[in-house]
Amino acid sequence: QVQLVESGGGLVQAGDSLRLSCAASGRTFSNHHAGWFRQAPGKEREFVAAITWSAGSTYYADSVKGRFTISRDNGKNTVYLQMNSLKPEDTAVYYCAAKRGPPGVGRRLMSGYEYDYWGQGTQVTVSS
Repeated sequence: QVQLVESGGGLVQAGDSLRLSCAASGRTFSNHHAGWFRQAPGKEREFVAAITWSAGSTYYADSVKGRFTISRDNGKNTVYLQMNSLKPEDTAVYYCAAKRGPPGVGRRLMSGYEYDYWGQGTQVTVSS
């Protein structure tokens, strides 16, 4: 089992930045791929960003490309999502997710069905 706890959400203004963190505990996190998803009120959950276990590859939704950066520190069992130039449409609950190896999953990490573990979420609200 892997337990995931997100933090770093909050209320910000359009154009501001936030950094979300996802702290993992339990099984060895360094051999898990990780992703961030979000869900706005009345909408379905959507993919935001993903990173492979080695941080060798990253994937982004078109809506956040160039503004958000996913990274990880396996020594700290933590995945980050740096969010810059935030927009009101980024308002959502942001969830961290983890998937056991193997390597080679590629763009499959953009699907929530691939993931084995999920955090409880952290609220991000962007005012205009």
